[in-house]
Order: sequence, then structure tokens, then C-alpha cells
Amino acid sequence: MAVGKRLAGVLPLAGASVAAMALAGVAVFTVTSAGCAEAGRYVQDQDGTVRLVGSCLDPAELPAAPVQHVPDPRPAEPASNELGQINP
Repeated sequence: MAVGKRLAGVLPLAGASVAAMALAGVAVFTVTSAGCAEAGRYVQDQDGTVRLVGSCLDPAELPAAPVQHVPDPRPAEPASNELGQINP
């Protein structure tokens, strides 16, 4: 009976350990088979901008940056309640 309780307590830990080792192996395999000759590095220019230099990343293949929505500078109309009165 005690062996069964110990085994039941160890099984989740053993399963999590096996899953972690499998994920680590997949990550190592992915990195080693990436095929990029130069890993790339970030360089900060004199004006403070940071850019990526020397990597397998092609800027032409990246999606465009989202367009920033400029809020309307006019004030919003006040809300009205069901009696037709304007809320303060």
C-alpha cells in the first residue's frame, strides 16, 4: 500500500521530467539545424537606435508594422439617458 502511494507521488514528477527533457532536445535540435551561418547581434547607433546586424533574417520577408490609430482631436459627444437628458 505504501509503495503504491509513493509511486503515485513520483509518477507526475517523472512525467514532467521526461517532458522537459524531450522539449529541451527539440529546442537543441531546432537551433542546431537552423542553418544560419551568422547568429546576428544588436548594435546601438550614436543616435540611440538599435538595429540587428548580420543574421539570417530578411527584412523584406517581415510583415509591415501596424498602422498607429490617431485619435480624433474633437471632444466626444455627451451621453444621453433614456429620458433625453444629458448626463453631467
